[in-house]
Amino acid sequence: MPLPLTKVLINTAAAAKARLLLAHGAGAGADSSFMQQLAQQLAVNNIEVWRFNFAYMQRFIDTGKRSLPERMPLLMQQFNQQAGNCPPDLPLFIGGKSMGGRVASMLSQHSNVKAVFAFGYPFHAPKKLSWRTEHFTTLACPLFIAQGERDPFGTTAELVDMQWPKVDIHWLADGDHDFKPRVKSGLTQQQLIAAAAQFCSRNIDEILLAAK
Repeated sequence: MPLPLTKVLINTAAAAKARLLLAHGAGAGADSSFMQQLAQQLAVNNIEVWRFNFAYMQRFIDTGKRSLPERMPLLMQQFNQQAGNCPPDLPLFIGGKSMGGRVASMLSQHSNVKAVFAFGYPFHAPKKLSWRTEHFTTLACPLFIAQGERDPFGTTAELVDMQWPKVDIHWLADGDHDFKPRVKSGLTQQQLIAAAAQFCSRNIDEILLAAK
């Protein structure tokens, strides 16, 4: 039985080359500062962005009562419904911040999806080594991950020797899980978010060119 769809927030692009359906992380919704900045930078790169809230987050926004995310099958169902609701006028890509990116990666077999983009993938919970990569060997389309080098959910050192055939990790210098670098790096969160959006754009360009 279809679930009610939550409202979609759309960032249009002047000359849209693709649409990215973007889901939020576990603790902050589609309208968080990070999600807004990321969507704006993606739009600058001619990617139309559709952001949505999972049902548990929408309930929190509506009632003020916080709850844990639903289990993965229900999150996947909600994401899948949103993907099915996207019109076919632009090539479709899906992705998300942290948990949202993980959910998107579980839907790589969706027939209309060209690739998946994860912004800060939660490889494991901080200080725990129960990995969330079992499905990486069966991905039906490419998974591109923009990851901060200091992300406690998966650092450069932890992942240096790991490879999966359809996974491409782009490291953001000195970034944490929200792409915030330390002051001494001389970088800003805005710069790293912009770099993540450019990484996304370059890969979309390559996929669209290869499809011609």
